[in-house]
Amino acid sequence: MLEDNKENQYVVLARKYRPQNFEDLLGQDALVRTLTNAIQNNRLHHAYILTGIRGVGKTTTARLIARALNCRGADGQGGPTIHPCGECENCKTIAQGRHMDVMELDAASHTGVDDVRELLDSSRYAPTNARYKVYIIDEVHMLSKGAFNALLKTLEEPPAHVKFIFATTEIRKVPVTILSRCQRFDLQRLSVETLKNLFTKILTKENIPAEQEALDIIAKAADGSARDGLSLLDQSIVLSDGDIKTDVVKKMLGLADRGQTLSLFESLIKGDMEKVLGNVAEQYTYGATPLIILQDLINITHDMAKVKILPSLLTSTSLSEIERNTFSSLSEASSLAVLSKIWQMLIKGLSELNLAPSSVEALEMILLRVAYSASLPTPFEMLNEIKKNSSLIETTKPHGAFEKKNNLNDDIYGGKKYEEFNTVEDFLRYLEITKKILVEYSIKNDVSIDEFKNGHIKMHISPNIHQDFIMSLHKLLTDTTGLKWEIDIIKGQIGETIADKEKTKVEAKTKNVSEYPLVKKILEEFKGAKIETIIRKNLSTLSEREPDLSGEMANIYFEEED
Repeated sequence: MLEDNKENQYVVLARKYRPQNFEDLLGQDALVRTLTNAIQNNRLHHAYILTGIRGVGKTTTARLIARALNCRGADGQGGPTIHPCGECENCKTIAQGRHMDVMELDAASHTGVDDVRELLDSSRYAPTNARYKVYIIDEVHMLSKGAFNALLKTLEEPPAHVKFIFATTEIRKVPVTILSRCQRFDLQRLSVETLKNLFTKILTKENIPAEQEALDIIAKAADGSARDGLSLLDQSIVLSDGDIKTDVVKKMLGLADRGQTLSLFESLIKGDMEKVLGNVAEQYTYGATPLIILQDLINITHDMAKVKILPSLLTSTSLSEIERNTFSSLSEASSLAVLSKIWQMLIKGLSELNLAPSSVEALEMILLRVAYSASLPTPFEMLNEIKKNSSLIETTKPHGAFEKKNNLNDDIYGGKKYEEFNTVEDFLRYLEITKKILVEYSIKNDVSIDEFKNGHIKMHISPNIHQDFIMSLHKLLTDTTGLKWEIDIIKGQIGETIADKEKTKVEAKTKNVSEYPLVKKILEEFKGAKIETIIRKNLSTLSEREPDLSGEMANIYFEEED
C-alpha cells in the first residue's frame, strides 16, 4: 500500500525536469566548455565554487560534476566524461542523492567548526565505490569563521581522491582565502526567451495547452530563475485546471493588464487626468495593486526612452504589437526631457507609496502630478519660446571685448611677464594660471592689501591666517621674479578684502542684469527662480535698451527655490 502511494505521489516540475546532463543545463555555456576541456585534457581542479541567484542550477551543476567525475559507463569501464551515461550505479545513486562517496552538506544547518572537522576527517579515507570523493557544500557563505579557517589547509592541498564543490548565492560573504583556492563559475540569470522555451518544452511533454502571453508573463515574473518559473508554472496549471490562460495568470500574480497600463501611460503623456483616474480605478477593481501599476509605468517609461534613442527597437520581437503601436504614436509627442521628468517623479513616487496610509490614493496623487507636469513645457522649451517671441535681442558683430582671444604663448596674464608684478591683479592672474590655489585664496580672503608694487607689499593680515603663509608668499615671489621682496605686515583688524570687493561687484552686476527686460521676463515666467551666476561668454551685442553690463553679460543659470 505504501509503495502505491509513493508511485502516485506528484513530483513538482522543478524536480521532475531537473537537468540530467550538461546539454540540459540552460544558459551556462562557459561553465560547460571549461569542464569539457578540463576533463578531456585531464586538468581537473580540486575545488569549484558556483555562484548565482536562486534557481539557476548551482546544486544541479554540482551533482552533474560529481556524476561526470565518477561515471563508469554502461560497461563499467568508462572514465571521467562530460556525457555521464546515467545508467551505471554511480550515476543513478548520485542523481538520487544517496551515494556514500558524494556527500551534500547544507552549510545553513552545519555552520560550526566541528561539522567541518568531521568532514575533513572522513576525507582522508579513499572512496568506497566511486573514483573521487565529492563534497558538495550548499550555501557555503553561512559557514562560521572558524569553519572556514578549518577548511583552508585541506582545501589548498586535499588528497588526490577528494573534490570540493561549493555553492552560494552571496559570493561576497565568502572569504578571499577560500575563493583563491577554488575555480569560480558565475551562473547567469536565464533570459525570458530561454525560460519561455523551457516552459513550452515541458508543457508539450505534459500535454498541457497554454497561451504564449501567459508564458511570457510567468517568464518575466521568474526574474531569471528556472526554479521560480517552474513553481509559478506549477501553480498556474492547477489554477487554470490544465489550460493556462493569460487572465488567470495575471490574477494569480496580481498584475496589471499591460494594455490598460499602456493606455494609462498614453493618458499621462497627454495630460488627460479624467482618463488617468478612470483607468486606475478600473485596474484596482480587477485586482491590480498600486505598486504593480507604478512599477509597470516605470518599465514603460524606460522602454519608451529606449525607443526614442533607438527607433529600430520598434521592429524588435521583444515588444508586443500593442507596445509597438503605442510607442510609435507617442514618439513625436514625448521628448527625452519629458520622459526623464516622468521617470524621476515615478521613482520618487515609490517611496511615497510606502508611506501613504492609502496606497491607491497615493498612486492617484502621484499620477495627477505626473499628468499635470507632463503637459507643461520644459524650462528649455519655455526659455526658447520667450526668446523667439521677444524683440529684445539683435544680432550684430561680436562685441569688441570678446574679439581678442587669450593666447597663453603671447599673453600669459594681461601682457605682463613673470619677471614683474606691478599690481595685485597681475599677481592674482599668475596664481590662477599656475594653479597656486591656497596662496590665491589667502590673498583674496585673509589679507587686505594697502600697497602693492614690484618688489614691495604692505598689507593687513587676519589672525586666522596660516602661520606659514608669509614665508610661502615670500619664497613664491622671490623664485618667480628673481627679486628680493619686502613684505610689510600690519597687525590689527583687516579692512575690505579682495573677496569682499568681488562679492560687492557681483551683487551690483546681478542687480544690473536683473533689470534687463529679457531677464526680467524670464524671472516672471519661472516663479521662485533666482539668478545663480553670470559668466563671461562670446555674445552678440545686445539691444541699445540693455543696461551697461561692461561686456559681462553671459549665460544666466536659474535655480528653482524649494
